This record gives sequence, C-alpha cells and structure tokens, in this order.
Amino acid sequence: MVKKRTGSKVIKGSNVFDWVNIVLMLLLCVVTLYPMLYVVFASFSDPATLAQHSGALLKPLGPITTEAYKMVLGIPLIATGYKNTIFVVVVGVLVNMILTIPGAYFLSLKGPMFKSPVAFLVIFTMYFSGGMIPTYLNIKDLGLMNSLWSLILPGAIGTTNMIILRTAFQTIPDSLIEAAQLDGASYMTVLLKVFLPLSKATLAVLVLYYGVAHWNAWFDASIYLYDSTKYPVQLVMRQLFMQQGTAEVDAEMAQYMELIKYALIVVTTVPVLCLYPFLQKYFTKGVMIGALKG
Repeated sequence: MVKKRTGSKVIKGSNVFDWVNIVLMLLLCVVTLYPMLYVVFASFSDPATLAQHSGALLKPLGPITTEAYKMVLGIPLIATGYKNTIFVVVVGVLVNMILTIPGAYFLSLKGPMFKSPVAFLVIFTMYFSGGMIPTYLNIKDLGLMNSLWSLILPGAIGTTNMIILRTAFQTIPDSLIEAAQLDGASYMTVLLKVFLPLSKATLAVLVLYYGVAHWNAWFDASIYLYDSTKYPVQLVMRQLFMQQGTAEVDAEMAQYMELIKYALIVVTTVPVLCLYPFLQKYFTKGVMIGALKG
C-alpha cells in the first residue's frame, strides 16, 4: 500500500513560499530605505570628502558634521516656511474634512433629492477642470492673491477622497441607521453618532492623504504668492536649491551647498515620517473599506 504524503509536500511548499516571500520583502525594504539612508548619511558627511565620493554610501564620510543642519535652521525663511506650512496643513485638513464628510454623507444616503445630478457634477470635476489660467484669474478676482488661503480653498474638497469616504459610509448596515432614526435621531445625529465612529479608519487615511498633499505642495504657492515670508517650506527649499551655483550664496554656504540640500530634505521629510506610524494601523483597513463597493 502506497502512503500518501500530500500533507508534508504542502507544508514543505508553504515553507519555501514563506522564505521566498521574506527574502523578497527584505530586498524591497532595502530598495525603499536605502535612498533615505543615503540622504541622511550624506547630510552628516564632510563636504570635501563627499564631493570626491562616487557610488553607494553606507555611512557618513569623513568626520561627522552637523554644520549643514545649523545653516539650514539658521535660514530665517526656513522658520517662517515651517510656520506657513503648519498653518496650511492644520487649517487645510480641517477645511477638507469639514467639507468632505457632509458631501460623502449626502452621497451615501438613499433617496435624497437631486442625489444623481450632484453625484454627476462631483465626478465630472475628476475629469474636467478650468485649467491653470482660469483658476488663476478666479483666485485673483476673489482677492486671494498672496494669501495662504489661496493654497487651501481651491482644493477644499478632494473628489477621490470624498468617493472613498462615501464608499466607507455605504458599508454601514442600514439596520443601525434605522434603529437610530426610530430612537428619534436626526440626520446630523446619525452622522455624528453612527457614521463617524464606525469610519475612524477611513477618516484617518483621509487626514493622511490631505495632510501629505498640503505638506508637499509648492506649485500653487509659486503661482499665487509673491511675498517670500508667506512661502511654505517646500517652496523655500526649491528656492534654495535654485540658488546653488549662483552668486546669491556666500562662500561658506557654497562649500556646504550639497550638504544643505540633503539636510533640507531631511528637515522637511521628518515630520511626515513621524506622523505616519500613528496612522499606519488605520491605513490598510481604511483603504480596503473604501475599495469594497463602487
């Protein structure tokens, strides 16, 4: 009688898959982390040694120096840029969420008047827009030029984010809504007491999406702002990068300009990296909820 060994083969094949998967994930981690480590190592390196180096960088070169960070933090526009960016991120995310939540709530309800036309107009904006020049003229006519509000109000609602939140709201059982309404709950009470508590994961993901978008934005600021004291930190960083190799920087700064670039990247990236671990546990769950229903 021939003994069946199917079970052992399945276990062996599963172990091989697990090891291959682990190796691939480790390689992916290395590929993902190395560019960030390169920037960090370069920012602490000796400028003369770094200028002569080529190839991979596995540690800071020469004597470790923090001079680049001292120069970056000593630039007045960096401090004002941080202040402006924090204002845009905090106020911008609040405006985004205050407008996105009611919009998604309306689109998730069954039977409200004009739901289909409103949904069509919302989705229409995903594919068609006025363009740069009409938007610029609109911002100018509204009196928002050279104001931080010009970086917040034009993108007050992200259509994609609203649809993600609407989909998450649609996964909430109708029985919960009906039970709340039988207890005398108004639409606002249902939103605050039922929808929002059950959608914390998706809300956290949207806060991350909106926050990162505001933090990284610089193009609109370069169009609408002409006072350098109102520049966000990303635009300040771009202006400093453009000064490299010009007469606008002194000799000492020119020597450290390559290190300053890396230090600027670290300084402007660390806040987002510090925020992400607190929202990471909600990230996968929130995205999957938003992808369950169309």
